[in-house]
Amino acid sequence: MRPIGILGGTFNPVHYGHLRIAEELCDALDLDEVRLMPANLPPLRTAPGVSGAERLHMVRLGIAGNARLSVDEREVAKTSLCYTVDTLGELRAEFGPQRPICLMLGADAFARLHRWHRWRDLFELAHFAVAERGGHPSIATAPLDHGLAAELRARRVSEVALLAEQPAGAIYLAPTSVLQISATRIRALIGRGSSARYLLPPPVLDYIHERGIYRRLDES
Repeated sequence: MRPIGILGGTFNPVHYGHLRIAEELCDALDLDEVRLMPANLPPLRTAPGVSGAERLHMVRLGIAGNARLSVDEREVAKTSLCYTVDTLGELRAEFGPQRPICLMLGADAFARLHRWHRWRDLFELAHFAVAERGGHPSIATAPLDHGLAAELRARRVSEVALLAEQPAGAIYLAPTSVLQISATRIRALIGRGSSARYLLPPPVLDYIHERGIYRRLDES
């Protein structure tokens, strides 16, 4: 069975950096689909300041017309902290024990994995696909937490096909053309009335302007 990809985040707002990672990894890993999963209350970040409904709608606008990308609403609908281990447990129960699941992360996020709730249990539920910037040093040579470095050495695979042979447990480092686009910068640009054009899909930018979302945050 072809793996299912999961890309989480606050998506505040969703931008071309997120979407390009989803598109490239969908191709590189031969995924059946990629589910973008906005979080409501991520444990290791401050509250987004924009409603889950608005961020969810922005993701829907951003992926419109791409049949390989979909939206999963489960985390944004929760009123409590969203732990990835719980979400993956729900997905594993839905997909069954054999369907491969790939949790997609940037290299910076993977380097902090040891801070996540029950992080070692994640390997029993999904593979990890780590998006690395082409031309930059690999996470494999980075100074990682000792436990995380050991897991990377033990679980790293170099063949994409291996991700389809097992439901979980592998780590694949995927070179990507990660775009240097920051949601923080987008919010700052819009907040001071500057242009954020070409950093995110036009329908998303139009929605932000129509709702006055990040101008509203700036004023508050």
